[in-house]
Amino acid sequence: MPEISRFYGIIIKMFFKPKKHEPSHIHALYGEYVGIFDLNTLSMTEGDLPKKAQELVKEWLLTHQTELLKMWEEQDIRKLPPL
Repeated sequence: MPEISRFYGIIIKMFFKPKKHEPSHIHALYGEYVGIFDLNTLSMTEGDLPKKAQELVKEWLLTHQTELLKMWEEQDIRKLPPL
């Protein structure tokens, strides 16, 4: 899973599979914790990421939502600036 960004100990990754891998999402890793965030709703749909880390990821997602959705559609991953 390619790394897109890293900030405050949180690593953001995106993994591509066929369309059945919808909805579009990112994986946020923080130590032993993981969260999966929907790119449309910006909500954590799975995982056990601590509340503060969730808030930081959501803030970052708000800033980069359009770029992330475009990456998902075009399957062209690139690095994005940290929070």
